[in-house]
Amino acid sequence: METSDIRSLVHSLLRLRGDAALPPTASVIIPVNAQNDLQNVLRVIRDISTYHGRHSVEIILIINNYSPDSPPDEIEQYQTLGLRVLAFPKIEERGEIYLTIRALGARSALSEYTIHFDADCRIPDATRLIDWYIQQFNLGAKLAYTYVGYYDLPTGPAMKLWMGLYKTFRWFKRVALRIPVSRGSNYAVIRSVLLEMYDKDLLNYDIKVGATIRSIGGKIAYSGEKSLVVLTSGRNFRGDWKELFDYMVWRISYYHHLSPLKPESVKQDPGR
Repeated sequence: METSDIRSLVHSLLRLRGDAALPPTASVIIPVNAQNDLQNVLRVIRDISTYHGRHSVEIILIINNYSPDSPPDEIEQYQTLGLRVLAFPKIEERGEIYLTIRALGARSALSEYTIHFDADCRIPDATRLIDWYIQQFNLGAKLAYTYVGYYDLPTGPAMKLWMGLYKTFRWFKRVALRIPVSRGSNYAVIRSVLLEMYDKDLLNYDIKVGATIRSIGGKIAYSGEKSLVVLTSGRNFRGDWKELFDYMVWRISYYHHLSPLKPESVKQDPGR
């Protein structure tokens, strides 16, 4: 980063955090895989730093997956920017690595309102999104989420068909099956609720956050407004027909068994 860019970002992050003597309104938690996301994460940090609402926000990075003998320089660099950085060479996951990391971030969060993104996300309108999340919490929501789209996708008919099916299945799960489709790259959850479920071993996967909160009667908010969308990277897609076929096989099995939708040891509440 250029010196002028660093100064500008530091200024924005200080403004975002507000009075450090007071707890922030919300804590944004972002897992960072040191093998491929140490630079990618700067883009979503810049997106968040454009927030100009009335709330204060802290950003917590959890940098992981690196050799203990050679920690990345970015750990110290990002701390000097005004970010809170937790660093773990290796994390022993319980079920899913990203949820384990999010729980670690939540334990460190200074706010009950935690917002979760991934390091490769892009946030077109951080002000409207963060304000909407905080508003939903103030109205009693335990979980809130918005629509997730993609950027940098491969081109071609197989990829276009994949995206059409993806949108259809998300709608089917959320509307027809009434299962919340919150996903790891974009959702917000009350800190104490997340940690209580995690510590009771009721929650081991991101995909089960919505279903588990629904099962305990927690209020859930969703918005598909375009202004609240979060974009996640399509860098891991090949965009060919074999990939699409494999996805279809997995998805059909997913809905047939429904096991990923059921929280462990918790009876579903049909009222939500």
